[in-house]
Amino acid sequence: MSQATSYRVALIGGGIIAKNHLDAIQVHPELQAVAIADIDRSKAEVWAEAYDLQAFTNYQEMIETERPDIAVIALPHFLHKECAVWCAGKGCHILLEKPMALTLEQCNEILAAATEAKVTLLVGHTQHYWPANLQAKKLIESGRLGPLIAIQDTRHLPYFSEERPRWFLEKAKSGGGILMNLGAHSIDKIQFLTSSRVDRISASMTKYGSIGDVEGSSVLFLTTSTGVAATIVQSGYLGKPLDLTELIFTGGRARLISSAGLWVSEGQEFEIESLDALEDPFIRMYQDLVQEIEEKKPPGSSGMYARSVIAAIEAAYLSHDEGAERKIDPFK
Repeated sequence: MSQATSYRVALIGGGIIAKNHLDAIQVHPELQAVAIADIDRSKAEVWAEAYDLQAFTNYQEMIETERPDIAVIALPHFLHKECAVWCAGKGCHILLEKPMALTLEQCNEILAAATEAKVTLLVGHTQHYWPANLQAKKLIESGRLGPLIAIQDTRHLPYFSEERPRWFLEKAKSGGGILMNLGAHSIDKIQFLTSSRVDRISASMTKYGSIGDVEGSSVLFLTTSTGVAATIVQSGYLGKPLDLTELIFTGGRARLISSAGLWVSEGQEFEIESLDALEDPFIRMYQDLVQEIEEKKPPGSSGMYARSVIAAIEAAYLSHDEGAERKIDPFK
């Protein structure tokens, strides 16, 4: 691996999220994107031309040829484990898009491979890096509104659109529907804000989607290891999109829209809070990755942390199937 402060980065997957990664990499002088691979050569070539990269259709050939320091994995969920384990074996530090994998067993395989290869593994749970989320976490920790007693997280987004790649709607490839994809964000957000882990969860889901075999809604009731109760309500059916997290304290309330801002009420009308910074979450995520590589400081979204999100999701599916609450040991 390179001992200099410049790290060569190769991107595996040429979907729309590639732009977020490539733009963020350009901001960091210590990072240099060198190549991209996608089985659809036309996709790889579009990004290669726009960002002056080498294009490949086979990620293994790309890694063997380019010898990058960092591999960014932005593939369909069912390919995460195989690709991450292989890249770790080649000595690449890894930035792996969320969710980490389909199951806890697959997460364990990825963790074991990264540990054996002594490479850094960061999973792209971007809720850790949104400026409004950081401000909300700061508000909670300040005690300004008293103890946090509950969280209500609501997410509505038409999920069964023609534009969505079909693998998202096949449980065998995606791991699930709106819970696995968007619910991972909600669980991550709650754990991040409360500096805790989900330790109990109850779930109810429906499958009224017009395409595929995944759930189109999920309602979760959970508690965290710090004793905060939370609800997550998500619908992938028709209706106006909504992404809102309400924080309920003994001395007031806050409304968090991660991509827009934080509003606080201390008994009167809600007023927007000024944000400490407006930096793009992907830029912050790569800062975290570089810091871990150079200083051996565990990233906020480490592999072990990302495993806890899968533990909660796996327990939620079991809760729905069994009609009973599930307990979780998130630190195991």
